[in-house]
Amino acid sequence: MTSWQITRVFAGIVILATLALGAPASPLFMSSGWFWVTAFVGANLLQSGLTQWCPMEIFLRKLGVRGGA
Repeated sequence: MTSWQITRVFAGIVILATLALGAPASPLFMSSGWFWVTAFVGANLLQSGLTQWCPMEIFLRKLGVRGGA
């Protein structure tokens, strides 16, 4: 997988996980604070889509993951 694919998969997992953790059906971890993480990831996706610059991809490339085509 390329760095951009890993970034988007990771973002999707974080969004789904934080939505589940903040939902009323999650009595163990229910907190509206999780939605701030969801908003942060969404804002970063928007920013990277507009500017084509993503800090997560830079981090992954430093770890040796190959860049996107």
